[in-house]
Amino acid sequence: MAYSKILIAVDSSEFSMLAAKKGLELAHQTGAKVALIYVIDESKAVGNVNAGILPQTALLILKKEAEQTLDELAKMYNGHEILKFMPEGHPAKDIIKTAETWEADLIVMGTHGRTGLAHLFVGSVAEHVIHHSKIPVMIVPLK
Repeated sequence: MAYSKILIAVDSSEFSMLAAKKGLELAHQTGAKVALIYVIDESKAVGNVNAGILPQTALLILKKEAEQTLDELAKMYNGHEILKFMPEGHPAKDIIKTAETWEADLIVMGTHGRTGLAHLFVGSVAEHVIHHSKIPVMIVPLK
């Protein structure tokens, strides 16, 4: 199957960077349009009132991290046009929603590779996307 629009879901983790590289390679090989998505997880913008960090400040810090990550990855794509999405919300749901709205025909993302209890307690954005997306999902493992 030839892909024409690839959505690459990232955050600032090592596993995400590897997935982005693989997704960009695939897009380069197939001539597909590429979009990067970094969902700003609102649940992480809680701040720390005792340290003087309000939730609004925490959200700004998360946005800055997202922008830096997207800009860094866009540079890896050799000057080709690349779209960047940075919604605020719930990562798994917003990845699927953005993929559908942008009409992607492939979602590329990494996985932490957690198993057992760690997987149960932490949950998995990748697993949610795999089970709920109508669009094919390519998972790039860290190993």
